[in-house]
Amino acid sequence: MSDAKNVVLCFMAHPDDAEILCGGVLIRLGQLGWEVHIATAANGDCGSENLSRAEIAAVRQTEGIAAAQSIGATYHTLGEPDVNVAFDQATNRKAIDLFRQINPTLVITHPREDYMLDHEQTHLLARSAAFSFPIPNASSLPRATGAHIPHLYYADPVEGKNPYNGQMVTPTTVIDVSAQIDQKAEMLACHASQRDWLRAHHGMDEYLDAMKRFSAHRGSLIGVEYAEAFRQHLGHAFPENDLLAELL
Repeated sequence: MSDAKNVVLCFMAHPDDAEILCGGVLIRLGQLGWEVHIATAANGDCGSENLSRAEIAAVRQTEGIAAAQSIGATYHTLGEPDVNVAFDQATNRKAIDLFRQINPTLVITHPREDYMLDHEQTHLLARSAAFSFPIPNASSLPRATGAHIPHLYYADPVEGKNPYNGQMVTPTTVIDVSAQIDQKAEMLACHASQRDWLRAHHGMDEYLDAMKRFSAHRGSLIGVEYAEAFRQHLGHAFPENDLLAELL
């Protein structure tokens, strides 16, 4: 369990979500000396047309670890099956325990509305755990000294679109990641099982190209080459200063 004051936890649904949506910001935070953790609710067991669930889950865990290690981060997973992530009592407790162990001061997760329900359910798990993990009786695990409700940010939905109306979401915070884009691409390329499938299917390196296209689109909002966009959670009891903007 970490007692560090500067700890970021990126809690996403699947292996490679963090790399696509906020890898550049994680790299920048690490460069500032922050302790970086990447966690997934699901294990990626639907990420192949040829391998069994157990086989592809093992591959994707190895890839997740490698991607995290490439930026000095630590990878975790709750191990839930793909397309079955649910905000229920058992999974909620697993998420709270994970947050208790990591003791984040900054959390990045999916938005409430996204293109698939694994993302939306992970959003609920992250919100619950971020609020609950400092509560003494919320977990039987030891609580770090000074544990408190962290800053909470939502990364873009996939393609930046609200899936219910097709409109681009409006971020509260846009962060320049132009200097980090090559390292972000290397991080994403660690997920070779997904990259190879898309290269075979599309005939081009669509996995990396799509990430760069969208990063460039967000960069256009602030006049830089590449950026990542976020919305801050400003609900009761959560910190309200825009920490990402202040830091980066």
